[in-house]
Amino acid sequence: MAASGKSKKKMSLNRRNTLVGLSFILPNFIGFFIFVMIPVAFSLMLSFADWDGFNPMKFAGLDNFVAIFKDRVFRGSIWKTLYFSAFTVFFSMCASLGLAILLNQRLKGKGIFRCAIFFPYVASTVAVAAVWNSLFRDIGPINSILRALGVANPPGWTASTAWVIPALIIVNIWKNMGYFMIVYLAALQDIPESLYEAARIDGANSMQCFRGITLPMLTPSTFFVVMMLTINSFKVFDLVYLMTEGGPGNASTMMSQYIYNRAFIAWNYGESSAAAMILFLILGLLTILQFRMEKKWVSYM
Repeated sequence: MAASGKSKKKMSLNRRNTLVGLSFILPNFIGFFIFVMIPVAFSLMLSFADWDGFNPMKFAGLDNFVAIFKDRVFRGSIWKTLYFSAFTVFFSMCASLGLAILLNQRLKGKGIFRCAIFFPYVASTVAVAAVWNSLFRDIGPINSILRALGVANPPGWTASTAWVIPALIIVNIWKNMGYFMIVYLAALQDIPESLYEAARIDGANSMQCFRGITLPMLTPSTFFVVMMLTINSFKVFDLVYLMTEGGPGNASTMMSQYIYNRAFIAWNYGESSAAAMILFLILGLLTILQFRMEKKWVSYM
């Protein structure tokens, strides 16, 4: 009888703890359902509909998907987004890691340098776009320096169809590398110093320590950095819109810009939602691929 009473009390306590735990996470699930799942479901429905936001919605089948893939601007936006993302991910990761290693050393005033490098991440994108547009002008400081160094015809940057995406990549790396530098700094400071001491006793030099200890120990952080950079670079919109509005012509029209243009300039919510679903599919496939490859190169020690 006593054992049965204790068992009932334990079950009651477990049930109460479960309900308390659910009460804490329920608001997050409600918010996720209202602000994420419902809009995604509505966007999926719109991708098969013909709707301009005013007239009655009509079922369109796959017409929206056929229309956007016939649109050379959309096809170009896919390649431009892939180009922008590939270079942004690689060079952001390298810059962040390099800065983290440099500022993890015993340097005077390194706290000031850390704050200075992190500041662009929290700065207003509007201010960042305005400043860099001024720097990229033909008579701006960057081209003036290039001319002083002997470059007769410096790039047109945001005014050039060939240089506009490299210019956006440079600005995006500059703005976001401070955040990922902090991620790498935290990971570097978690690596036990005893590993380096043991390696030095065995005769390892700095490069061997970096390749044999630092890089393997940073793989979980690198996986996180690559994931976040990939997602953010595919979703980039504000920086591109503020600096170029997708121009000159459509030279810097990314997928997110195309989605915006079809929805709020052409008033074609069906094609806009279809393009959004394609972007969602690409990001989903890339995420699955990255998680599949995680087991091959990420080391959780």
